[in-house]
This record gives sequence, C-alpha cells and structure tokens, in this order.
Amino acid sequence: MTIQANNISIPKRKPRIYLAENFKVESWESIQPYFEELKSHAINSADELEKWMADRSELESVLSEDLGWRYIRMTCDTQNEEVTNAFQYFVSEIEPKVAPYDHELNQKLMDSPYLKELDQDKYRIYLRGVARALEIFREKNIPLSTEISTKQQQFAAISGSMTVTLDGEEVTLQRAADRLKRTDRQVREEAWHAIQERRFQDRQKLDDLFDELLKLRNEVAQNADFANFRDYMFAAMGRFDYTPQDCFDFHQSIEETIVPLLTKIDAERKEKLGVEELKPWDLDVDPSGKAPLEPFKSGEELLEKTVQVFYKLDTYLGDCLATMREMGHLDLESRKGKAPGGYNYPLDEIGVPFIFMNATSSLRDVITMLHEGGHAVHSFLTREMRLNAFKHPPSEVAELASMSMELISMDYWDTFFEDEDKLRRAKKTHLESVLETFPWVATVDKFQHWLYEHPQQSQEERHSEWISIFETFNHKLVNWSGLEKYKPFIWQKQLHIYEVPFYYIEYAMAQLGAIAVWKNYRDNPAEGLAAYKRALSLGYTVSIGEVYEAAGIKFDFSTDYIKSLVDFVQEEMEKL
Repeated sequence: MTIQANNISIPKRKPRIYLAENFKVESWESIQPYFEELKSHAINSADELEKWMADRSELESVLSEDLGWRYIRMTCDTQNEEVTNAFQYFVSEIEPKVAPYDHELNQKLMDSPYLKELDQDKYRIYLRGVARALEIFREKNIPLSTEISTKQQQFAAISGSMTVTLDGEEVTLQRAADRLKRTDRQVREEAWHAIQERRFQDRQKLDDLFDELLKLRNEVAQNADFANFRDYMFAAMGRFDYTPQDCFDFHQSIEETIVPLLTKIDAERKEKLGVEELKPWDLDVDPSGKAPLEPFKSGEELLEKTVQVFYKLDTYLGDCLATMREMGHLDLESRKGKAPGGYNYPLDEIGVPFIFMNATSSLRDVITMLHEGGHAVHSFLTREMRLNAFKHPPSEVAELASMSMELISMDYWDTFFEDEDKLRRAKKTHLESVLETFPWVATVDKFQHWLYEHPQQSQEERHSEWISIFETFNHKLVNWSGLEKYKPFIWQKQLHIYEVPFYYIEYAMAQLGAIAVWKNYRDNPAEGLAAYKRALSLGYTVSIGEVYEAAGIKFDFSTDYIKSLVDFVQEEMEKL
C-alpha cells in the first residue's frame, strides 16, 4: 500500500492466526503452551508442514518484537532500572527456556517426511540455516549465552554514563566530538584530550569486562567442538559464502589499495592546515579552515529533512520514514544516559522498525540517519514475507541497504546544504569517509580474529597487538608523540567488539557493494534504484551473491575489484 505524505495510514499488524489476539509476553508460563503445542502437533502433509512453519514464525515474530521494545527502551535510558530489569528478565528468564524448544522444533522440521515435498528453491536458504543451527546447538551453552548477554549490557551502561565538562557544560562524548571539527586547533585539542581522558578512566573496567566475555565465548566454542570462537561465529552467523582466509585476503587488499591513497589525502590535509605535524585532533576539521558544517539544529529538523530527501528519491522511500515519524518510531538526539551508537531495530510483527541514534548537529549525523533509513526501507520491503526468517538477511546484505542509501541520496543533499560550497564540502567529506571505512573495518576485523585465536592472551598482549594492527592501517602521518598512553585502548570505543562479535567485516564488503550500486545509479538512476529495491525485496530467500546479482553488482572483494570501485570514487571526488 502506498502511503501519501500528508495522509499517512498507520500500518496495523496482521491478524494473528496462531496466537490469541490479546496475547502479551508477560512470563515464560504464558509462552510455553505455544511451544508445547508446536512440539506435539501432528503433521500429516506438506500443506500442514507449511502451516506449522507459519505458526512457528508468528510466535517468533511476537517474541522478537517484544524483546525489541525492551532493548529499545533500555538503550534510550540506560539509567532507568525498571526498563533495564525488563530487558534482563527476557534475556535471563525467557530466552534460555526458548532455546531448547527452538532446537527441538528445528529437529522436528528436518525429520519431517514431508520436508522433501516443499518447494526446495523457496525454502533452501532457510533450511540451510536450520541445518547449521542443529549442528552447533549444545544445551550446556544456553546458560552461558544468558551470562554473555547480561555482561554485554554492561558495555552500554559504562559507555552511556560517560560525559565530559567543556566550558563549564557537561556534555556527552558525542557532543564533545563535534568540537573536533572546529577551526580553532586549541579547542579541538582540548576536546580530544577530554574525550580520551574520560575513556581512559574506564579502561581497566572495560578491559576486565572483555576478559570475562572472552572466557565465556571461548567456552561456548569449545562446547560446540570448534577450535575457537571465531570459527564458531562463522557457523553461527551463517557465513556460507566466504572463509576467514577470504577476510585476511581482503585485509591485505585494503592495505595495498586504499591505505596509500588515504596517506596521500592526509599529506594534503597536513599541507592545507599548515601544521608542522598532523595530530589526532586534526583529522575531522575542514582542511581549508572553514567552520564545521551544521546541516540541522535539532533531531526534529534532521528527521524532516531526511524525509524530504527520501521523497525526492522515491515516493515509497519517503512513505517509509513518514510512517515511522507518525508512529513515533524514532529517538534521534544525543543525551546523557542514552546508550552509544545508532541502530535500526526491526519490529517483526508490526513490520515498522525503530531508529535510534545520538545526533548532535554534524554531517556524520546526517550520514547515520540516511544509513539507518536505508535499513528501515529494507524492513518495509520485507515486512509482508511469509516467514520471519525470510525478513532477516545476513549483514552483508543488510549493510548494502544502508550504505547504498548514503550514496544514492547524495543528489538531494541540497535539502541539508543550500549553499553550493557547503554541499560540495559535505559530499567530498563523505566520500573520504567512505574510503576511510575500509582500513578501520580491516583494523577491527583483523583484531577480532586475533582476539579469539589467542584466548589465553594477557591484557598487555592484547594492547600490543591492537597497536600493531592499528598502525598498519590507520593515518600513518599522524604523530602520537606524548599521547601514547591512549593508543592501546582505542578499540574499547567499538561496541561491536563487546556486543556483536565478528559483526564488522560486513561493513567493508557492503561498502564495496554500495559503491557499485551508486555507480549503477549514476549511469541510470531509474534502473539503479529499481535494482536496489528489487534486491532488498528478496530478503533472505536467496544467497548473498544472488542478492548482489539482483542489484546489478558483484559480491567480490578482490584487489582488482576494489581498485576499480575506488577509482570511480576518486573520479567523483575530482568532480567536486
């Protein structure tokens, strides 16, 4: 259904078929009868098997959405004990009890004599995932997973409480980071030191927290008969399309292809700034000495302008964000007590996601909003799919949706920047950041491989390895003299390492894909956008490579392919 901008029809969830309409997730006792019924339900034909799968999917959607709201409320206010307890209750009292039933239902599905009568092409990806889940399931990992989830929450609480005082005002680290774009170098240096010093205060707390997570994750892997947690996660995340060695080759290609280009850009920055040596607080300021871009003044203005951009791109895209605005499915501004970062959380039953971020007033916030908006569009395009599992493609596809949106929307950034010079600066700054994505992703991903290949590491060994990897990929011209004490702990700001281990290389893979989508859009806007939407509409019913093919691009991260796309980005930058 097409939703008009000025006449939004709020989507309603589909009528429930399996669960009672008034069912709410209040306790395990209220949920268990549905799992028991699914477990004992007699299946006497392929049609009945499909109906059983749909009933199970409905239950999964309801539970997933309930957990989603609990997570959203907790991250919006990490200091609220009530909402934190509600989330922890689900994680500790419901999820552990669901896990064995999930395993038994997976086994029931795969053992069904009617399985072979299903449309194998329609269900091949889903069944492949179910088979993998059966392979790695171990009942003794259930309590460990609960403990891991509980500890992961501590990262958000620690980070969400971090503030600094600048010019007599207490501000979040996100707002303090805006000062790194100021033309006054002393202001930038002061802000950078304040941010690093605040993080430095909690370095031991965060190191100790990671030690605990490392131990638990390694135990999970050993229980499931894997050599290490990395190999376990490749299986758990359904990485059927590439291997750890492919990741290592990708790191090498990034080092050879992109790092020298960024070193050249840093040399130009140093010259334009007229500084004797480039310092960490010199990397975000406009090198021509112009004041930082301020594309909006409030979260409300950010949202309104993003909705306008989406409508200029395509009516359907605009309708997606306008619907979320009408439903109140956004929390955009940075404030004390919010968890760090940003996300688009799919809400599986209603099919309308929630966007969370920490906006201040920067270009980076615009990019984040466009990025999460791309994820949101993906949720809308898959909301009518029959099975819940079809709505959740792997990150290599999910991030293609978001990163492509950052680039294909650039033609309409005059909504944020009416001044031609500011518009040019915004585009060039973003394209530089697109290139910078690759070495940072390589840094984090290579570090994660090392972390779990060496589970007996000491904190000192971890710090040393981080510095070595960081210096391989990042800003070789930056002088850290006198700042060495901060460098071993830079990784602690990366929430993925704590909360979603191994979810990071996808950003670089999808960034390559996004550049290719943008190139197609440049060549033919109508067909490029249609291919983008067509690919995302497939959800997770086909492989990663098939989704990319539907978008008119390749799932390829070879050196030659990287170079061809980086050359295209350079050509676009030269036009600005």
